[in-house]
Amino acid sequence: MSIYTSGAHIIMPDRHDDEDFTDPALAVKKLQALYNQSIEFLNVHFLKVAKKGADGNRYRAFYPKIHIQVDSFVKADSRLSFGHISSPGTYEITITRPDLFANYLIQQIGHLLKNYNIAATVGVSDTPIPIHFAIMNDADVLVSDGAMMDFALRDVFDVPELSSTNDNIVDGNIDRDNANSLPLAPFTAQRVDYSLARLSHYTATDPEHFQNYVLFTNYQFYVAEFEAYAREMLADPDSGYDSFVSSGGHEIVKSDQPIPLIEKTPQMPSYHLKRANGNGITLVNIGVGPSNAKTATDHIAVLRPHAWLMVGHCAGLRNSQNLGDLVLAHAYVREDKVLDDDLPVWVPIPALAEIQIALETAVAQVTKLEGYDLKKIMRTGTVATVDNRNWELRDNSGPVRRLSQSRAIALDMESATIAANGFRFRVPYGTLLCVSDKPLHGELKLPGMASDFYKSQVSRHLMIGIKAMESLQNMPLERLHSRKLRSFDQTAFL
Repeated sequence: MSIYTSGAHIIMPDRHDDEDFTDPALAVKKLQALYNQSIEFLNVHFLKVAKKGADGNRYRAFYPKIHIQVDSFVKADSRLSFGHISSPGTYEITITRPDLFANYLIQQIGHLLKNYNIAATVGVSDTPIPIHFAIMNDADVLVSDGAMMDFALRDVFDVPELSSTNDNIVDGNIDRDNANSLPLAPFTAQRVDYSLARLSHYTATDPEHFQNYVLFTNYQFYVAEFEAYAREMLADPDSGYDSFVSSGGHEIVKSDQPIPLIEKTPQMPSYHLKRANGNGITLVNIGVGPSNAKTATDHIAVLRPHAWLMVGHCAGLRNSQNLGDLVLAHAYVREDKVLDDDLPVWVPIPALAEIQIALETAVAQVTKLEGYDLKKIMRTGTVATVDNRNWELRDNSGPVRRLSQSRAIALDMESATIAANGFRFRVPYGTLLCVSDKPLHGELKLPGMASDFYKSQVSRHLMIGIKAMESLQNMPLERLHSRKLRSFDQTAFL
């Protein structure tokens, strides 16, 4: 298809008529066909232009979309946190990578078709696919194929539009009164593609390896323990896990297979203990600081994980705590500052019962302590997250007073950020920290103590996080995804 505008021909693939579906699997199959057609079109012309030069034409292809029309005020099951809408109307969303999101899309579309007895309409949207994302999603095209181009890429192809790649939907910045249609899902296709590209860059593994249950840590020591556990699971045919992917994308399926060292460690290396249905466990070492915590969760959120937990180290703030004690967060003091423009600090970040119970049960399971005896090694309370690693070097009378007023029992630089972004993105969240020092009480690890501490505590702490995740794996999604995370006009898709 070719149209003429502004002095240039715009070449596009032939458009197809919209099609209605009452079978969610067939709807996703159609989305896949439309998406593949667009990607193939762009990549074929990219290779041609890269080799022969610009020919005066522009080449454009579009994301597919899914559209529903609800005309009734009938109420769906209100116990669910997804699969229903707040009012009748027209809802749609652009879709990318339907291969990657097939199970998610089938589930979400299926709920709506069942709850409202309607059809889902699949067609081609008016949103162009940026050439960068088309190339990223086609292994047969190398970026180097166009590295020596002597023309401006944006003169020939569409490029990412940062003005439209945003979080307006999840942040509630939608003009509902003047919109022709309302968003069906929390992220547009271009926003998803942007994050998929960033994930590959920051973690050095492809997004398809990420699992639905994500552990975040702020120390590399946890990685070796996670790999050791993964190898144990691969040696057990009844574990339910079928492969392990290390940072750099190397995948093993047997417990004794070697994992080669990668030349350059990424900013936030990730590791994936996989299950065939995607319900395995991913571990991401986000390093230290709220900026990395926000970056990681900003991008992993588009994968719509079922839960993420922070299992890292913290400063204990109470004299009664010992090094190695555990802290189960049930509230947060947010002085990380990185999310203030997106989620005001006056917004409470509630503890989620399902996550809290899973973590406490896992602590009991691993430590063999129960009930009142758990208080010997674990405190439940407020965790403060700050953006200054050396806060204690300043005049700390003010900060210490605020920490005391908040009843904080621990301090770190990541947990509140991860929890707040979980709240913001509707991803169930939780925090279990390990006390590694007590700066207010002069208890810092000496050189020998540090080595002994990590050897004795990391394995136990990580195992608790893993066991908590494995209990959540067995929980129905309708129960795990809390209604606490729904806003007034939450999207129907999870």
